[in-house]
Amino acid sequence: MRLHNKTAVITGAGSGIGRASALLFAREGAAVVAVDIAQTAVDDTAAQIRAAGGRAVAMAADVADEAAVETIIARAITEFGGLDAVFANAGVSGDLRQSLFEQSVDDWEKILRVNLIGPFLAIKHAAKFMVQQRRGSIICTASVAGIRSGAGPHPYSASKAGVINLVQTAANSLAGSGVRVNAICPGLIETGMTKPIFDGARARHSEGKLGQLNPLQRYGLPEEIANMALFLASDEASYVNAQAIAVDGGLSSSHPVSSVKAPAGVARS
Repeated sequence: MRLHNKTAVITGAGSGIGRASALLFAREGAAVVAVDIAQTAVDDTAAQIRAAGGRAVAMAADVADEAAVETIIARAITEFGGLDAVFANAGVSGDLRQSLFEQSVDDWEKILRVNLIGPFLAIKHAAKFMVQQRRGSIICTASVAGIRSGAGPHPYSASKAGVINLVQTAANSLAGSGVRVNAICPGLIETGMTKPIFDGARARHSEGKLGQLNPLQRYGLPEEIANMALFLASDEASYVNAQAIAVDGGLSSSHPVSSVKAPAGVARS
């Protein structure tokens, strides 16, 4: 019961890493406010927690809507009496097939809005309460794609690089408050976001090649990211702050990159 009598908010909790984290946090004693854009999915997550004897409420919300984020934080405090951990996990990948020259400003804005503004709002409004109580853990989902090139498309990678910098700057802005801010950088994890990659590999009967570029030579599971989130939310991580921790089978130690030809008439720099 590493989170006994604690309250946690988890976004993107309707599936994948968010759901795995919500279930794990609840098993470890936390009361969970599960948040997702999809009402039915997040209701199911909360129902699973309650069926197992845990405490949970579900909220459907847009994590990049500031008023909605304020409501989420207030709900956690009023429903369960406090706020100890926030896992700003919700994210989108965008079109994985688009080249740099096919992407639009609209594509970039949609991804940055959820992936970067969402975590900013979670930090801003959670920290307001946590600073008053002189403790708390805020965790953001970044990605190995935010560390260097070779692990994701341009807008996604840029948004995740922003998350890494955000946790560093936010942690320093909160110096002396007792509030910790960290990021997790997953590698290739089987989730709804990566479903097209996995479906394509299975259709080609090449599933065994997924994740082969990392030293463990396999892809990861949502539960493996949830375990890191649990650690960072717990008192065991009391001296871990302003870090971006890769949970990627070792992929970020090298990040192999495949060369892509530029369109005709476009010079490579």
